[in-house]
Amino acid sequence: QLQLAESGGGLVQAGGSLRLSCAASGRTLGNYAMGWFRQAPGKEREFVAGISWSGSTTLYADSVKGRFTISRDNAKNTVYLQMNSLKPEDTAVYYCAAATSIWVVKSAPRYWGQGTQVTVSS
Repeated sequence: QLQLAESGGGLVQAGGSLRLSCAASGRTLGNYAMGWFRQAPGKEREFVAGISWSGSTTLYADSVKGRFTISRDNAKNTVYLQMNSLKPEDTAVYYCAAATSIWVVKSAPRYWGQGTQVTVSS
C-alpha cells in the first residue's frame, strides 16, 4: 500500500513562497504519476498540478500556471510543489495524490495524503 505524507505548509504573506513536500512510503514512488490538489473552506477539492512518473509531463491548473512548479525526485521518493507569488486565494489544505497515469491522477487518484495547511495573509 502506498502511503503519502505532506509537509511544508504554513503561514506566509501574500507575494511569498512555500515549498511543499510529499514523501511516499510502502511502495516505489517512481511507479506512479503524482498530483497536488487543494481544498479551501466551503469549496470542493480542486486539481492544482500533476507530474508523470518520469517527470517528463506536467499539468497545471490555470489559476497557478507560472507561479507553481511541480517536481519529483524518485530516488528520494518525494514530490514537491514550489509555490511562488502566493495570493490569499491560494489559502487551502493541500493534498498530494498518486495514480497510475497523469490523466488518472488529475481525475481520480487512488492514493491520498492527509493534507497540509497553507495560509496566505494579505
